[in-house]
Amino acid sequence: MGQRLTQIATRTGDDGTTGLGDGARVRKDALRVHAMGDVDELNSNLGVLLCESLPDGVRTLLVEVQHQLFNLGGELSIPGFELLKPEAVLALDEALAEHNAALPKLQEFILPAGTRAASLAHVCRTVARRAERAVVALGAQEPLKDTPRQYLNRLSDLLFVLARVLNRADGGDDVYWRSERLAQATQT
Repeated sequence: MGQRLTQIATRTGDDGTTGLGDGARVRKDALRVHAMGDVDELNSNLGVLLCESLPDGVRTLLVEVQHQLFNLGGELSIPGFELLKPEAVLALDEALAEHNAALPKLQEFILPAGTRAASLAHVCRTVARRAERAVVALGAQEPLKDTPRQYLNRLSDLLFVLARVLNRADGGDDVYWRSERLAQATQT
């Protein structure tokens, strides 16, 4: 891995480039840099979510996700390097199965709303989807392993499920979209 920063204001990026973990310099608008930035933004948003009151199991899970996202960012910063392991995707699959089993089946679309914690989880979900799109775009241009794309895909699903869990943590419920179909069903 590249040299760790000992000073933050290096001024080396003033020319519109940034250094990757392997020492290469690339333009700041490169697909790789976009993907790295979206993953970093996702991790930062998770940090905000972790400021909320959360069930212990959810907190522990999200802290582990933050560590895995740091691995993902490191992997993206070094072309051809692998830090995020397939086991991380399996851990998300297990968490999805566990939390989904405790929720009622969805009958209608829900809005990204409810408690503050649930709403923040929805924000994280949308940033995860953007990060996934950035990784897909990068993978179309450069060779990438499957794990980063799979991890972000699974994580966005998990964040949707966790938003539902968090809405119920204080006795609430999902906020349902007021659709024509739902309105007609309740009138009959």
